[in-house]
Amino acid sequence: MTGLPPAAAAIAADALLVLHVGIVAFVVLGAVAIPIGAWRGWRWIRRFRWRLAHVLLMGFIAAQAWLGALCPLTIWEQALRRRAGQPVYAESFIEHWLSRLIFFQAPWWAFVAAYTVFAGLVVLAWVKVPPKRR
Repeated sequence: MTGLPPAAAAIAADALLVLHVGIVAFVVLGAVAIPIGAWRGWRWIRRFRWRLAHVLLMGFIAAQAWLGALCPLTIWEQALRRRAGQPVYAESFIEHWLSRLIFFQAPWWAFVAAYTVFAGLVVLAWVKVPPKRR
């Protein structure tokens, strides 16, 4: 990354941001799709690999929040933005963009609590709507 030209670093940072948004969408929309899919009889919401990726990803997110760590994608994106000479933000990806979306600042513990509750809901969905192996 140190030898990356600033223009390439900016493109890479934007690509990471798109990936990050995709992961957030996967976790949030996946959590919404599971109970709806169980109710509607969608078989894909019970696919084991998909569900395992979903629950492990949410567990990782909650664990890093409890440890007070920023997401590795956030750290990497910010390093690329610095390399590109672009401004960076100090808080987590979710805290930064969510606070701008709803115009509200919250202490870090509020995000830890939210991630923990959300992780609990994902685990509850695992139990109530269990995935099936082939």
